[in-house]
Amino acid sequence: MKFKNFLIAAVCISAVNFFANAVEAEESMKSDFRPVNALGLGEYNLEFNPIGFDSRTAEIEGKSISFRAYENIVYVKNPKNAQYQSLNIYIPQNYLDGKSINGYTSKTAPIFMPTGVGGYMPSLAQTPDDRMGGSTILKALERGYVVVSPAIRGRTTVADSDSKLYVGKAPAFVVDFKAAVRFLRANRDRLPAGDVEKIVSNGTSAGGALSALLGATGNAPDYEKYLREIGAAQERDDIFASSDYCPITNLDHADAAYEWIFHDVLEAHQSNRQAPPPDMKNPPPDDSKKDRPMNAPVENQSATPLTDIEKKVSDILRAEFPIYVNSLGLKDPSTGELLLLDANGEGSFKNFVKSKYIESAQDALNSGESLKDLDWIVLNGKKVVDVDLDKYAVYATRMKAPPAFDKLDLSSGENDEFATESNEPRHFTRTSKIHETKSGEIADADQIRLMNPMNFIGREDVQVAKHFRIRHGAIDRDTSLAIPSILALKLMNSGIDVDFYSPWNRGHAGDYDLPELFDWIDSICK
Repeated sequence: MKFKNFLIAAVCISAVNFFANAVEAEESMKSDFRPVNALGLGEYNLEFNPIGFDSRTAEIEGKSISFRAYENIVYVKNPKNAQYQSLNIYIPQNYLDGKSINGYTSKTAPIFMPTGVGGYMPSLAQTPDDRMGGSTILKALERGYVVVSPAIRGRTTVADSDSKLYVGKAPAFVVDFKAAVRFLRANRDRLPAGDVEKIVSNGTSAGGALSALLGATGNAPDYEKYLREIGAAQERDDIFASSDYCPITNLDHADAAYEWIFHDVLEAHQSNRQAPPPDMKNPPPDDSKKDRPMNAPVENQSATPLTDIEKKVSDILRAEFPIYVNSLGLKDPSTGELLLLDANGEGSFKNFVKSKYIESAQDALNSGESLKDLDWIVLNGKKVVDVDLDKYAVYATRMKAPPAFDKLDLSSGENDEFATESNEPRHFTRTSKIHETKSGEIADADQIRLMNPMNFIGREDVQVAKHFRIRHGAIDRDTSLAIPSILALKLMNSGIDVDFYSPWNRGHAGDYDLPELFDWIDSICK
């Protein structure tokens, strides 16, 4: 336990300063927003203007990065909220000078599209000056990528400051990401640099879910009515590759997957306090953990026992999970063996999930980590031969009380994401509706379907990205490792190239291995 606490403490930051800086940066961006392509009467020009730029230089790790900046470009003709449907484009100066970077030219440079979405909240377009995503942008520019950062509507987005109409509920965030891709494709001949056939998305948490959904739903006709409504360009929206850190996805089955892992842990650490995160005027309680990402649920150091109804629902959800897994027909990509679970949750699918932890632990052991005090790791000399998932759940601790996402009292960020335009939260699973402690409706079936990438992978009328990189930390308990495992397996079984890994001692976070991420991008783009 000391080993675990030491490692977690090593990555902790001051939550008060973290959130205060994030809020300050966002407010600054709001005040500076000036759309550059307005036509009047609420309509925007979708023809990119290559003249309207600023030339800038920024420092990162002692290096000077020169780039051209195009900012505040609204990417749809008829936005619901222009500020949250705009994008920024950053191009390395070398390309404008006819030079190459990292083997790329202005015509072959990949387009890196990071999103700042977290907690299904709205995200402003990121800039190289952001405290949150700025270093990622600058390092991508240094590597030779063109960076396009779109603002995205989220569950708290309203039409304007005086409106009570919420315009960012599901599936708005993926509709916006698609519209941004379409804008780039429509302007392929006007962009000074960047290959629109080498677009790589990137996101963390709900942003990881967004990135995965974008990659899995290319050109799906199901979204067309939403894209027409906002005046998206008439273009393709498939992308080349998708980078997904700890994706909070497959929400209609994520509760069952969570209980499959954490069923026997009878206390939870999630606070009743919900996103958005606190700021300086509303600091987190002293009991809260300090290593939580932007807009993630607040987590307490101390645990709260599960209630009787939560234990009952945990039993039900755990029993549901094998039924779901067995319905998928997933196969081991190496052996072709069907991955299944029996009624007790045991079987070949469980062995696959365990293999990801075994792989991660073995890499840690090979790098010099001592694992002898971890009772969930089974060693034979210098080889990790097994993991005990029941003991793992105790070690990692349960963060979320059941149901983890579709809360019985409709209190989660996900309930808010599926809310009505008048902001009435809704359920998205029948189990939570049946056992609800606060009365609410179930979201529209089509709305739920459009938020799950599993519903699109393998369809003939959908162009899935050719490459995926999925990361889920070995001590991440914001969702079960089973969820990204199911996503990765479905993709691999459909012939998609997938790099799937569970980094040792990583919690719920992203962009922690940018050199490795960019090496992966280079490996698929060159």
